[in-house]
Amino acid sequence: MDPDYLNAFKHSASDDQPPLECNTTAGEKRRYIQPNSLNDPKLQELTTFLIDWINTELKQEHIVARSLEEDIFDGLILHHLLQKYTPVKLEVDEIALSTSSQKHKLRVILEAVSEQLQLEASQLKWSVELILSKDLLATLHLLIAIARHFQPNLPIPPNVSVEVVVVEPTKKGIKTEKVVEYVTACREECQLNSSSRADAFDELFKLAPDKVNAVKQAIVLFVNKHLANLGILVTDIDTQFADGVILLLLIGQLEGYFLNLYDFFLTPCSQAEMLHNARFAVTLLMDGGLLDSPVSPEDIVNRDVKTLLRVLYSLFSKYK
Repeated sequence: MDPDYLNAFKHSASDDQPPLECNTTAGEKRRYIQPNSLNDPKLQELTTFLIDWINTELKQEHIVARSLEEDIFDGLILHHLLQKYTPVKLEVDEIALSTSSQKHKLRVILEAVSEQLQLEASQLKWSVELILSKDLLATLHLLIAIARHFQPNLPIPPNVSVEVVVVEPTKKGIKTEKVVEYVTACREECQLNSSSRADAFDELFKLAPDKVNAVKQAIVLFVNKHLANLGILVTDIDTQFADGVILLLLIGQLEGYFLNLYDFFLTPCSQAEMLHNARFAVTLLMDGGLLDSPVSPEDIVNRDVKTLLRVLYSLFSKYK
């Protein structure tokens, strides 16, 4: 499963014909946005927002984007965005005319983006081939990742989801399934339609605020029990999880795997680094099936207590 906001709303996709030009090999999955999702007002709002953001950021360079599919694939805009936000100098042509030169340029740029965002290959939801083929879903994920990293306070439209057909060629034929994938973080609307567990926390804060501290104390005891061997002590659940570090270490301890220190910031020094950690934590939780519904990494960094308790209670309910 790809990371970041993928809901398990899977069902038969026999009535959806995958693109005939699918050139994937056995075991290689491709994802295609359903045509009806392309007309979703929220997706169109997000697309317009990103185009406006690009044009504002690159106004001094006299670069104008009109279409994400048609104006991103050749790497020119990505190159200029990278130059604007970082001191990185890339040895690539300003304009690449041939397909081979475009592919080379795009590979150099995307490698630089991954390095700047400190993302491992397993965390990427785009590739040279996808961007070069004008894949809208991959392009959206790439631009949103860049925008969130370099401008964490940018008001990117939330709750944008698309219906996706996942196509996987097998030896017996083509296997397809439908999923609903969140392109941007799920916030208010998703919380209103989320699991009964989320509703329980809404009710707890609304009807029994006096019991919130008791819940916090139980979760603190649970957290400290599992982090004792790391020498970590949590005393303030409201503040100590905001940078994502303790949450990541807790997930690793409970799930039984080692987190590479290159994948996150052990001592984050900025909001952007904290947000990177929170996104990584949410990705691990979603991939591990530990969350019933998506949560916003921004809410974790902003110390939203209900969001944090939902996350921690998901772990508590499985490992208590």
